[in-house]
Amino acid sequence: MYGNGLLNLNAPDRTARKFKKMKLTEYQVNFFNTFGYLAIFGMFSPSEMEWITEEFEISIQEFGGGKNHDGTSRTMFGGPIEHRPRLCTLLDDERVKGLIGGVIGEDFNYAGGDGNYYAGDTGWHPDGGWGQLFACKVTFYLDDLTKDTGCLRVIPGSQNPTHFVRAEKIDPNQSEALYGIPPKDFPTSIALETSPGDIVIFNHDTYHASFGGGTRRRMFTMNCTRHCTTEPDLETLHQYLSVHSAGGYQIETGAGMFFPTMVDTADEKRRIHLQQCSDIHDEMFPQYARRA
Repeated sequence: MYGNGLLNLNAPDRTARKFKKMKLTEYQVNFFNTFGYLAIFGMFSPSEMEWITEEFEISIQEFGGGKNHDGTSRTMFGGPIEHRPRLCTLLDDERVKGLIGGVIGEDFNYAGGDGNYYAGDTGWHPDGGWGQLFACKVTFYLDDLTKDTGCLRVIPGSQNPTHFVRAEKIDPNQSEALYGIPPKDFPTSIALETSPGDIVIFNHDTYHASFGGGTRRRMFTMNCTRHCTTEPDLETLHQYLSVHSAGGYQIETGAGMFFPTMVDTADEKRRIHLQQCSDIHDEMFPQYARRA
């Protein structure tokens, strides 16, 4: 069930593929909707990952506190693709847009993200509890990661409100006390071993974790939501941005919702994905709006 060779959970062939455009297959969409995640192996080539990694390192060193990272705790900064013009173009990449658009609509909202030097375990958690497919996260891992060195783990289907973890209010981090099983081995969970160039997208409500990582595990994300037109959706977006935004974190970007480089280098196509969150953010947090 690989669907045009793009989805391969066993990943026997990691040959990088280049795409001008990418459209998810029916199988891939069904997989994402059922299990809450989708892995695309070899989506970016080794040469592409070279510049992406280089640009990330410059960003976290110059803007994200990376120079002070000592491995004792996580170093994180907001808008990791927004500080450098070339990284901003990831939001223009037809493969990235095809991946995101395939699960939440081609007119999706880009809503920032986070860049990290991770240290140690993260533990099981979702990034939301919306009870619906409202937001998703695209993850870029910049190091080879296995189940023993901090790769992403997910509990398939845990985005669904009827999943046993949610319905029975089970904390997977307590599985040792509950079942005598270490959290990393929580039943039904899987480890998604990845190499640079492999991309994982998952529903914000999906439980995920990482165990056994080193002291400088490099990863960055792009958060995206549905474009909202109905009153209930707009209310949900307001709730989302009250937390998942520069204003929500009380960060002064100098340009409102996004850092200036993302906005200043945007063409009309990119602005489609920036506008709604930017407008609502400035309405909610006028103190952080861009000044003329």
